[in-house]
Amino acid sequence: MPTTSVAEGLDKRQFGFNLFLVGFLILFLELACIRWFSAKVIFLQFFTNIVLIASFLGMSCGCLAARRSTNWLALFPGLALVTFAAVVLIMVLYSYWGGLAVDVGHQASPQEVFFGTEARNPDLAQFVVPIEAIAALFFVLIALMFVGLGQTLGRAFDAYPNRVVGYSLNIGGSLAGIVGFSLLSFAQAPPVIWFLTSCAGIVYLLYQDKALSLLRLVTLVIVVAFTGFYTDRSGDHELRWSPYYAVDRNKANGDITVNSIGHQVMVPFSTGGSSYSLIHLLQRQSGGPPFKDVMIIGAGSGNDLAHALRFGVNSIDAVEIDPVIQDIGIHHHPDRPYQDPRVTRHLDDGRHFLRTTERKYDLVVYALVDSLILHSGYANIRLESYLFTEQAFEDVRRVLKPDGIFVMYNYYRQGWIVQRVAEMAKRVFGCEAIVLPLPYDETLTSSQTVGFTTIIAGCNPRISTAFRERGKFWLNSLPMENLPVNGFDKPQQTAAQHGDWVPLAPTKLVVDNDGAKQPTTDDWPFLYVSGKLIPDLTVRSMILLGVLGLGMVYFFKPKGTWRPNNRMFFLGAAFMLLETKAVVQMALLFGSTWLVNSAVFFTALVLILAANLYVLKVPSVRLGRHYLGLLAMLLASVLVPFDAFLSGGIVWRYVIPCALALGPMFFAGVIFARSFRDEANPDQAFGSNIAGSVIGGLAESFSTLLGFRHLLILAICFYLLSIWMPRGKPN
Repeated sequence: MPTTSVAEGLDKRQFGFNLFLVGFLILFLELACIRWFSAKVIFLQFFTNIVLIASFLGMSCGCLAARRSTNWLALFPGLALVTFAAVVLIMVLYSYWGGLAVDVGHQASPQEVFFGTEARNPDLAQFVVPIEAIAALFFVLIALMFVGLGQTLGRAFDAYPNRVVGYSLNIGGSLAGIVGFSLLSFAQAPPVIWFLTSCAGIVYLLYQDKALSLLRLVTLVIVVAFTGFYTDRSGDHELRWSPYYAVDRNKANGDITVNSIGHQVMVPFSTGGSSYSLIHLLQRQSGGPPFKDVMIIGAGSGNDLAHALRFGVNSIDAVEIDPVIQDIGIHHHPDRPYQDPRVTRHLDDGRHFLRTTERKYDLVVYALVDSLILHSGYANIRLESYLFTEQAFEDVRRVLKPDGIFVMYNYYRQGWIVQRVAEMAKRVFGCEAIVLPLPYDETLTSSQTVGFTTIIAGCNPRISTAFRERGKFWLNSLPMENLPVNGFDKPQQTAAQHGDWVPLAPTKLVVDNDGAKQPTTDDWPFLYVSGKLIPDLTVRSMILLGVLGLGMVYFFKPKGTWRPNNRMFFLGAAFMLLETKAVVQMALLFGSTWLVNSAVFFTALVLILAANLYVLKVPSVRLGRHYLGLLAMLLASVLVPFDAFLSGGIVWRYVIPCALALGPMFFAGVIFARSFRDEANPDQAFGSNIAGSVIGGLAESFSTLLGFRHLLILAICFYLLSIWMPRGKPN
């Protein structure tokens, strides 16, 4: 039994409630921290797995410290105050000190591209901070915040007589946590509500432990107030929280900033934005009729819609994943394109819409689809990652009419990204893609930095023929209302006016980097990684976080001789990879939306709960059989490629891949519950299991080298190690 006062006077019912409440608080606070820290700590949104792994590490350390006299939950208010104050300090410094730059993997010549990180040149800055230093700081601070909850969890496990029932109560709390946070996300509730909910639960636990003082209560109030901190007080900005971003709309100029990075600008058709009209101008200049049926993926606040509508389209399917950005476009875009009856709004993931629509289109547009957030904290993919794969281009080809055109444009940053996309388009459509960089350059090398670039795919020869006949066109950068009738003919003008026109012609691709030849697939959807490798930034981060994690575990380990529970450790590492695989496969099947993510995590918890009930009802569970079932399903997932399930009936297309992705979780849950039931020290066993999850989270980085299918080989290795560990053998 625990030796600290928290156990005194508490009966079985109270410990059971604590297991439920702590399960709720840990998951709820974890999700709140992932959302808030990624929005407020500059560039941390590209590394949300840092927050996830930190929360697991803190929970593990807390379980390991369950029998220590220090009450770490009582230290939570002070630790949270320091952590949140550090966030505000970094916000203020970065906002008001232009000489401060954050270096994210040397973006001048990167192995992995992170959009928006090039805003400040580290070579010209007065003070440069590597993102690894910022990530390490908050990795430790956030982990320390979770130690108190982990310690409370470990003590409750130690005191509760039935381990499996206690674990089931904890899972029930986690289910409530994910449902509660999902409801708040749906309601677009601000962070003050998230952290008020979390702190209210912690206040209750402190009161129960007779550790609630006026100072701690006031400190928690200040912490919650920090989450409402916003530097603008002029009334010129509107800040809203979508399920993906903190979205800031500048009321004066229509700029939209997300997570402190510029993202979109609402531009009236009459004042400029000729690049949005480029494909329509080319279609008209080459003698083609106006596009009739159009799909725009990444419709955003509506610029692409406004321009397409001016060129006589009949219908537009406007697909946007973020509800707040779409709502801003509906109510605030000066041209009101979303109100046009020809526009049908779709709040959906673009790949999912491509896979499920039965309509045919004259034009499909990827309109600046460059998210500034990871899909989840479990996998290093972004919201648009599954749009830029060979299989996604096959989906585009399926929905195009015979002479349809597929257009992608963006600030791609690196030549090898443009070359990779163009090569995949050529392979899928069977003809050369037209690559139009602005400013124009005769050749484009892999190592070259590029600006705004349009890539035109599809085998309609009209536009390429027009370029061959004319050589180059001239695009006007003046307000669209001033364009000549045909849109391209440069009139007679003075030398001073010449800069208003820019040349436009296809560039020749010079591939001098093997990474540009590496196609992205549904198994390896890493468009912004230069090849099948683990980027140096990731390697440095893994080493740094691994050392910090080991240091924290050593600090919090039980006094005296202690050895981690090896079986539970490797079970935790493997299960983390199972969750990663499930998240990415469900994103592919049902879309990369926040709702799909929540459903996957909810389903995983339900499967764990079902495994617990199974172990309770079947006392003579034989681990050997369940290990065989688990390993067989994992092996099948490794051998069967992702794209095998992209067509066919509902059973083949959805039921079987869902079973392969989620089924192993049930077997893994049975193995864990059966092992956990017989542990003499449940707090240490659970702490070891969560520590293993940290290793599994770090091991996810191998996906950029192996792909997600073969990442499961690591999970299989971890499970085999759990079988061979000296503490317990399968029955």
